[in-house]
Formats: sequence, structure tokens, C-alpha cells
Amino acid sequence: MFEKIIGNNKNKNILEKSINLNKTSHSYIFWGTEGIGKKIIATEFAKKILCLEKKENNCRCKSCIEFDSNNNPDFQLIEPEEGKIKIEQIREMQRTVAEKPIISTKKVYIINDTDTMTKEAQNCLLKTLEEPPEYVTIILVCSNEDNLLSTIKSRCTRMHFEPLEIEQIEKYLKENYPEENINHNIVELSQGSIGKAIKLNENKQLYENIESILKNIKSKDLIDIVQMSEEIYKSKEEINTILEFMNVLALKLSEQDIRYIKCIDIIEETKKRLKANSNYDMCIDNLLFNICEQFKKINHFDNITLRRKDVFNEKNNRS
Repeated sequence: MFEKIIGNNKNKNILEKSINLNKTSHSYIFWGTEGIGKKIIATEFAKKILCLEKKENNCRCKSCIEFDSNNNPDFQLIEPEEGKIKIEQIREMQRTVAEKPIISTKKVYIINDTDTMTKEAQNCLLKTLEEPPEYVTIILVCSNEDNLLSTIKSRCTRMHFEPLEIEQIEKYLKENYPEENINHNIVELSQGSIGKAIKLNENKQLYENIESILKNIKSKDLIDIVQMSEEIYKSKEEINTILEFMNVLALKLSEQDIRYIKCIDIIEETKKRLKANSNYDMCIDNLLFNICEQFKKINHFDNITLRRKDVFNEKNNRS
């Protein structure tokens, strides 16, 4: 049933058993780290609930054929609109909930990113969760269960999905992206999320450049480091992930050189400055300068040169 989906075997076994025993719940919450396969598992589970023949593999019943072509009238996937699940979407769902199944004996609704649901939408959803028709199953998929009302959580079967093992993610990437060289440090940064690992791998050059900076910082002068860090200055939207990556590397490198431990403090201080809305370029300046200072004596001239370079770049950008 879930043979092509990696990880979370315990949850997959529970869901498969409920299908085989015909004892599925009316409502579920699938929650856990973003990008670990919750939505994929929910979709496969929905397909099996609606299946007319309950075959284990390659079923060609009318329900499964229609499901695979995204035309099954007994299934609905609700996604956020403009970053939110809105009350209008839940009201439209409630309108169709009252209609009996067309192909299958069941109807299934998946509400993805349920933790983006407005309070008004959640209160509206409660009406359906309190007295769902016997033929309806609703699956709420979210990363942050704390954003849901306690009254919603109490009415659902809650299933926590664990982050995947690093080895599982690496195996998946090698099998599905054979042309790519997998960077182990980037995979570690994914925190058990295949989705995040794929996204990070799309910017592999940026992260490998950062890795080169930290590993070679002892042999480079400050201006070389600044020039190598040009992409960091341009990656404001991704800076939190960049800083986490630097932390992962610094911790590893500290096994060979204890001075990298101090770099972690510097990175954490940079996070605080950025959260306080300090000037972005200045924060990166200080980050690079303070890290360099751990490994070599930087004179006043180096510092002045760094500042002049920033001013020069700023003028060029304006022009």
C-alpha cells in the first residue's frame, strides 16, 4: 500500500491495518516536520479508503482510475489560498459533505497545511467534525499541531510522523536524482525532511561555497572571505537556513579545531541581530569579521578595507 513511500513504517502499518479491517476513523490529524511525506501518505490512504476492490497493488477499479487522473468526485484536496485555509473553503467543503458518494461507498477530504487555517475556519470545521456523515473521512495534514484548536484535536485520531533518517534521505536522493552528487552536510541540514533536502540541493552551489569558506578560513585573508561570501549577501531570504548550515559545519569542524566552537556563538549572535531587524549587510560583515578574527589577527586596515568595499558595492548597486 505504501511500498514506494519511505519512513514512518509504524504509522503506515496502522493505516494499512485499519483499511484491511474496515475500521477507519472519521477524522485524522497527520502532523510532523514539513516535507517528510505526510501529504503523500494521506493521499495514498485516501485512495485505498475509496478503492472498490481493496487490492494491494495496481488496482484498476473505477474509483482508483478516477483517483489517479484527479477526477474522483468522492475525493477533495483543500490547499491554502494566499497562505491561509479560509472559512469560505470550509463552507464549500461542508456543502459537498452533505452529498452522498458517487463512485465509492466513502468520501475523503484532505485539508493540507491545516495549521494555516483561520480561527473562523476552524470553528466552522468543528460543526462537521462533531457530527460527520458515516461515509466521510477528513484528514488534516499539518506541521504545527499547536496551531489547531484543542476542540479540533480532541475529535480526531492524531498521528505523529517522525523525521526520516539521514540514510533514508540519501538513498532516496541517489535513486531519484542519480545525476546529482549528494552532499552529506546538506542532507544533515534537512532535519529529516525529504522536501527540505530537495530544496537545499537546488542551491547546492551556495552551500558548498559556504562549506569552502569555513574549511579554508585559516588560509584566506578577510577580503578573500568577503569576496567568496558574495552569495550570502545576496541571499537574504535564505539567511536562516544558511546560518543553520554554518552551525552544522562549525560543530563538525570543531572536532579538529576547537576554535570553531566560538564560531557557533558568533552565528547565534548574528541570528539575534537579524531578528532585531539590524542592517542585513552589517550583520553579515560582523559575522565574517568575527569568525575570521578567531583564526587570525585582523588589523585595523583590514576592517577599514572591508567597510570601504561595502560602500563601494552599495554605490554600484544604486547606479
